Amino acid sequence: MERLKGIGVSGGVAVGAALVAIQRTQVIRFPIAPDRVSRELSALERARRRSHEQLVGIRARIAGLRGQELAAIFDAQLLILDDPMLVGRAATIVCEERVNAEWAVQRAFDELAAVFNDVADPYLRERKGDLHDVAGRLRMNMRGEKGGARDLLHDLDTPCVLVADELTPSVVAQLDWTCIRGFATDAGSRTYHTAILARSLGVPAVVGLHDVSQRIPPGAAVVIDGDTGDVIIDPSPADRQAAASRVRQEERPTATAAGGPAITRDGVRVTLQANIERPEDVGAVLAAGGEGVGLFRSEFLLSGGPPDMAGEDEQYHLYRQVVERMAPRPVTIRTFDIDEHQLVRPPVDAALDARWFSEQERPGHAGLRGIRFGLAHPAIFKTQLRALLRAAVHGSLRVMFPFVSSVQEVRAAKALLEEARSELQARGIEVPSVPVGIMIEVPSAAFTSAMLGRECDFFTIGTNDLIQYTLAVDRTDERVSDRYEPLHPAVLKLLRLIRRGAQRNGIPVSLCGEMASDPLLLRLLLGCGLTEFSMTPGALPMARRVIADVEVRDMQRVAARVLALGTVEEIERCLVDALGGSREPRPVGIP
Repeated sequence: MERLKGIGVSGGVAVGAALVAIQRTQVIRFPIAPDRVSRELSALERARRRSHEQLVGIRARIAGLRGQELAAIFDAQLLILDDPMLVGRAATIVCEERVNAEWAVQRAFDELAAVFNDVADPYLRERKGDLHDVAGRLRMNMRGEKGGARDLLHDLDTPCVLVADELTPSVVAQLDWTCIRGFATDAGSRTYHTAILARSLGVPAVVGLHDVSQRIPPGAAVVIDGDTGDVIIDPSPADRQAAASRVRQEERPTATAAGGPAITRDGVRVTLQANIERPEDVGAVLAAGGEGVGLFRSEFLLSGGPPDMAGEDEQYHLYRQVVERMAPRPVTIRTFDIDEHQLVRPPVDAALDARWFSEQERPGHAGLRGIRFGLAHPAIFKTQLRALLRAAVHGSLRVMFPFVSSVQEVRAAKALLEEARSELQARGIEVPSVPVGIMIEVPSAAFTSAMLGRECDFFTIGTNDLIQYTLAVDRTDERVSDRYEPLHPAVLKLLRLIRRGAQRNGIPVSLCGEMASDPLLLRLLLGCGLTEFSMTPGALPMARRVIADVEVRDMQRVAARVLALGTVEEIERCLVDALGGSREPRPVGIP
């Protein structure tokens, strides 16, 4: 037995086997029942075959674009994929340790990477990059099969407690708290947004444990006491019995049922839609009471191949499937939000970019992306637009252009849309008019939103990228990721500016991204005048519950105070004071 001491941020006690989530590697590890071993091994083999097909296709693509010499790079990856030291070792870990296959691949990679680190030969050390790419591709393909953490958690046989290095509010909002009884994290404080969400949901939670995700193995028995801040690993029979007795005595609040309109306490109607990327996700949207799809990420079609491999008919059938299943609810489909380097490979890892792009050519996050990519490749763009127009006859479909930065881009994209319409009409296919909107995710679009609003039918605010580009912060760069601040005064003022631009043109504006999945920020956004949101399906019940407990009039007064403040710390303190909670200072480096 081992007892750890952290910060109890949400009262109550939870008992169960540990589900360990290491967010930094985006891999969840958990124990599996004996009868599930064969399923995990099958998933691993399917991922291996799918990865092999992708690499063969990418090799052929590179050979055509850059020649056989560069294409030979992928021969090494194909050899690694078929070598039993990676996939074979992962299968052994699944069988011997009874853990999920995705984590087993990560473990096998870590073991092999350590060997490469000790190799003196520089050429052999460079092969670690190939190994990293192959492991990432395997994990991506397994994740694609399972559909994310919600599906993984659904397969657990017994109640669990979640142990993680860190948890964002959007992740917490998606979890099924009938299965996950409480959580403990390395990072956090009482004013951490995740802690506020835990208190709102009535979920026992202990944070600030520093290395708990490394100290607790998956499947270990754990007691989490949110009142005392204690986490007990492998508790004694007496501790386990006492905790179980407390659990029986405590009444856990349940989430607001899905269905019916989302209305605040003072009668403001709020629209809640969902972000999805696969037709299979529609069921989760409907089950959660989603009023539509606010963002369908069409680029998932390109996983494992370049965009010109996604034919018009293939896209049409997929879009039609989503639109018909959601009808009469609206579906907003974002055109491909990819950049130029995805012409040659899917977005698994950037390590190989330098091998076929010179320093001057190498793409970046702000390169030929989104609508810029579509305009630069009109044949690919019009293929997608024709498929979207054809699918629009089967329900309520809206087309959205991503990464817009100017009026000229919108006009050019709409001109290609009309060309696509004319081409369909020439083939005898009549298509309806479709609403056309843009995703506002760069400051230039925010500052010119009043002008952009004259060119389109709706706005969607992409907060993840808008924050990143406004603050010049790459969220994936650990050196600066702590500066990614949704509550930065500049971000809040841009949101107000965008809403006013939409209002001036009489068009609707919705907000998608992680901000909408954070209950603290959702309340503030309502106070800022936003009433349409799109988020992951799993976050919809939480959002509905928050909305039902809010008076917009109160939050408008809070928002007015917040917009006059100059620092994130002052804004957060103001929100916590207004909504209840501790004013304990937030540790440096915790976003």
